[in-house]
Amino acid sequence: MSALFTDAMRLEAAGDGVYLGVLDEHWTIGPKVHGGAMLALCANAARTELGVAGVEPIAVSGNFLWAPDPGAVRVVTDVRKRGRRISLIDVELQQGDRVAVRAAITLGTPENETVPLLSTNPVVPLMTPEPPPGLEPIGPGHPMADIVHLAHGCDIRPSLTTMEPRSDGGPPVIEYWVRPRGAAPDVLFALLCGDVSAPVTFGVNRFGWAPTVQLTAFLRAVPADGWLRVLCTTTQIGQDWFDEDHVVVDARGRIIVQSRQLALVPGS
Repeated sequence: MSALFTDAMRLEAAGDGVYLGVLDEHWTIGPKVHGGAMLALCANAARTELGVAGVEPIAVSGNFLWAPDPGAVRVVTDVRKRGRRISLIDVELQQGDRVAVRAAITLGTPENETVPLLSTNPVVPLMTPEPPPGLEPIGPGHPMADIVHLAHGCDIRPSLTTMEPRSDGGPPVIEYWVRPRGAAPDVLFALLCGDVSAPVTFGVNRFGWAPTVQLTAFLRAVPADGWLRVLCTTTQIGQDWFDEDHVVVDARGRIIVQSRQLALVPGS
């Protein structure tokens, strides 16, 4: 099977706003389909259903009801609004007779070439446009290779030292460099990168499955070709729940995606 992200995002129209797709084992974390890949497929279905050139998903809000296995999925769209500037489409991603994701996709025109009136970009001062020399990609022999199967379709280079508990007791600030294999990054791939990091709970020695319950992402611009830099942080890791924020910046230093998710803390 192809491991290309563009193939993973392929949809077959089945009529009445329904689309068929496949998210195979290349797009999993452990045995289950990656949440960011599912949201990206939902966003693609919404964009396809709207069918307006130049219009992209600019806000994606998804609730995760169930973690599906790799394989065929059904994506059902429901157009709530077709507007001159903003459109809204509800999407359900299903496998078998179960709904895995319910998402609301807001579509509009991203700000691609405009200069922001104000930007507090935390990534550019901290991360270089390309991975530092010696930063290993996830692949055979890498400590994350048995879990992060996305590495079949992406070149993912995490800074493992940023996942460790900090000596000063401060919150984790996790750094990743990511790009798709065989293609330039697009809006959908940038959306996936808004959920690419290992759980910030690594920073408090909590490992294991940390299921996302809700994730909201803003897509600010279409990424330039090259590496995407991803900075992952948190505000609070509770006993049961934690938040996790991603900021995704492209090779030109522009903020492409901002995301925030609520997830369950792994057991001790």
